[in-house]
Amino acid sequence: MREILVQTDKGAVRGTVRDGIVRFLGIPYAAAPVGPLRFRAPVAHQGWAGIRDSSEPGPSAPHSVKPFPGLDVEPLIGSGWRKGDDYLNVNVWAPEGAVSDGPRPVMVWVHGGGFVLGSNYAAIQDGSAFARSGIVCIAINYRMGVEGFLPIPGVPTNLGLRDILFALEWVRDNAAAFGGDPANVTIFGESAGAMAIADLMTSPLATGLFRRAIVQSGHGAMVRPIAVAQRLVRKVANILDVSPDEAGFRSASPEACVAAVEKVSLPTARIDLRDSDGREPVFGISRFVPVHGDDVLPEKPLDALAKGAGAEVELLIGANAEEMNLYLVPTGVRDRIGSLLSWYVLSRSQPKARQVLKAYGLGAKGKKPGQALADAMNDLVFRWPARRFAEEHRGRTHFYEFDWRSPAFGGELGASHGMELPFVFDTLDSVTGEQGLVGSAPPQPLADRVHRLWARFAADGRLPWPEFDRETRQVYRLEKGEAVREPPMPAARFLP
Repeated sequence: MREILVQTDKGAVRGTVRDGIVRFLGIPYAAAPVGPLRFRAPVAHQGWAGIRDSSEPGPSAPHSVKPFPGLDVEPLIGSGWRKGDDYLNVNVWAPEGAVSDGPRPVMVWVHGGGFVLGSNYAAIQDGSAFARSGIVCIAINYRMGVEGFLPIPGVPTNLGLRDILFALEWVRDNAAAFGGDPANVTIFGESAGAMAIADLMTSPLATGLFRRAIVQSGHGAMVRPIAVAQRLVRKVANILDVSPDEAGFRSASPEACVAAVEKVSLPTARIDLRDSDGREPVFGISRFVPVHGDDVLPEKPLDALAKGAGAEVELLIGANAEEMNLYLVPTGVRDRIGSLLSWYVLSRSQPKARQVLKAYGLGAKGKKPGQALADAMNDLVFRWPARRFAEEHRGRTHFYEFDWRSPAFGGELGASHGMELPFVFDTLDSVTGEQGLVGSAPPQPLADRVHRLWARFAADGRLPWPEFDRETRQVYRLEKGEAVREPPMPAARFLP
């Protein structure tokens, strides 16, 4: 391993070179959001004198991580909160020759975690394979929870999205220093990261910041009106015993805010976040999501798409076949829950819960209530809203479905939420093992193929299957490597 220096617009940084991959970790893209800058929109970093060491991971945004039953989640979401002020930072992986011989395509990764946890440093999302494929890969942190996605009166809304926008501006201004092409940027992310990207595709503030987008297990439907989200402001303020305004939340420490996120996220926390139609668009997965009705998201993303917003962005979007298994299988909920409780769980988010469950087989011979609930939520929460996003996008759109089934949990984890990640990043080794996401012998050839598809799309937008539209509905099944024409789902009758 040897050292390498690069000059950014804020100062020189020192990274490392090993096995042909250049790595820079923890480079600030904005000023530390602490002190008077806490609960403020991101501003430029003041820079530094001399050379800043970027050979070790930087700090992450405040959050907490809890164990998951029977599953090693550290490779997926990291080891937890790495404390430090400069947590608005990026990690960069690039081919060794790119720094001097660029420009190369750029991919910007936005991590998931329900808008409340995660960071840009986790084994499953290591960008080395993309660097080996000729890509400059950049992973970003952003504010989460109370500090990033709570519309507190007196505080700019959608601070987490504003951070992502600011990071993209840093990429525009600095990608060339690492051998990247700032005119060929693909932003990609999974889960909450994908939701953020889908939202920003429709934001007037994001125009020109990226050419392509890859939305993995995400869409633009998980947003709330500001007025509804302010119910959460009052609830969290009550937990913290502070006034529900900027002054009150400033008086609470980041540690106290993280603890409040944990408390309000419990299933037993009594809060109604349904909209005027009686729907809770996040289905209880997270209390904290972006809001619409501000300068970042002036209207619902789906409405903006229909009017042509984001049409200039080339889109690859998709979902996994059994998304909800991640939440319902390791916990045992899918196999234990009865008919009445299945209805109650779904009724907290969907006003026609009985009709939905019946449409997905509740009451049919041999169909367990928990399986009907899982099948319904797979489509309601992820699969159908992603297809609706693809339908409304006026630009070039391709759709995939990841359908390889993990043998974990006796084969019941299946094609769950997050399962595509080690295939996209070609990091199967990080999640292989007795408690690994992919079990003991995942198919490396599938990882090779999926990773190549993502890298090729980022390079020039090419994909080997037809575009998606609401008439032909071409969906590419990644495991089989074939496109199929797909009919609308039962969920279509119950969602906007």
